[in-house]
Amino acid sequence: MELSALSAKILDGARLNQEEALFLFEHAELGLLAFLADEIRQRKHPEGIVSYIIDRNLNPTNVCVTDCGFCAFYAKPADTSKAYVLEREEIYRRVQDTVDVGGVQILMQSGHHPRLGVEWFSELMQDLKARWPKLHLHAMAPSEIEHLGRVSKMSSLDVLKRLQEAGMDSMPGGGAEVLVERVRERIAPRKTTTEDWLRIMEEAHSIGMRTTATMMFGHVETPAERIEHFEHIRRLQDRTGGFTAFIDWTFQPGDNPLGKELLAEGWHKATHADYFRTTALARIYLDNIDNLQASFVTQGGDAAQLALRMGCNDFGSAMLEENVVSAAGCFELVEIKNIERHIREAGFVPRQRNQAYQIIDSRGVSVSEKERAASGASATGVHTLAAS
Repeated sequence: MELSALSAKILDGARLNQEEALFLFEHAELGLLAFLADEIRQRKHPEGIVSYIIDRNLNPTNVCVTDCGFCAFYAKPADTSKAYVLEREEIYRRVQDTVDVGGVQILMQSGHHPRLGVEWFSELMQDLKARWPKLHLHAMAPSEIEHLGRVSKMSSLDVLKRLQEAGMDSMPGGGAEVLVERVRERIAPRKTTTEDWLRIMEEAHSIGMRTTATMMFGHVETPAERIEHFEHIRRLQDRTGGFTAFIDWTFQPGDNPLGKELLAEGWHKATHADYFRTTALARIYLDNIDNLQASFVTQGGDAAQLALRMGCNDFGSAMLEENVVSAAGCFELVEIKNIERHIREAGFVPRQRNQAYQIIDSRGVSVSEKERAASGASATGVHTLAAS
């Protein structure tokens, strides 16, 4: 294989196989990967807009029985000093705070509580929809759906249908980590298997529920296993078309057992460069997913800005609350004005979106010449930096 031939293949719109993708990842300079990913982003989003959403990460409970080694957020059921289940009124207060500042979505995920089943969550969703009927509930994840099925003695498909009827609009891709069993057995042996994660995603798509796909990398996986993860996602998207976006981020080693084990073994945390290379390759490989989201939560605003020239067309969420990643000692809240500044400095025009990636910004979907000129002035400098 030659980089020139692979580059030509990508620019012609042809797909890479796993072997070709691995060769590109291991041999291409970051500048080449950035260029190829940016070309694909430009084809999919020629209007020059980068979007973001205003929402809140709501975790109704942190009680969990899966004991994932990478998680610093959860509490065991017997840990009364840390474990919690939010009172309904506290949940209402947090949701109202979100709506009051223009939030349009609640991203709701929890631990795997041994006693909270489908009934508890469906009642909560019904209550939220009754109070805020236009609020989008981007809720649960395949591992939670599987767990609720065990608690309530229901199939995962029936759980999804029950929650959809209660008001669940879409499902996030949490729990994917890396969709390779060798990796999962090390970092999350009691969590959903690769096969079941994919199956539950396909079930959600089968009832008209859109979802996102994710990857948490930079721990024990190899580059080839990252690409295997991409392949699973791409194949499922070929069958269903149900993924709206792909989001990847790096493992954070703070205050969790896996981080301590790896650091003791001489492991080093994934760098920005590794994040850029992986994200660019995701944009190249996942040709059937339209949207790629930058991870400013784990990378910071400046690196996320650069990721907009590595294939990403979305800056993520102006989150009012985040508990899981921040429990591992890594969280950067970015104000809306700074999100928009980062987007402009990368050479794009900022717009607020909803979960379907539809622009809901009062400024509309069109880009004025004034906006284009204001953002375009910085585009060359950022692109040159990305290619260096």
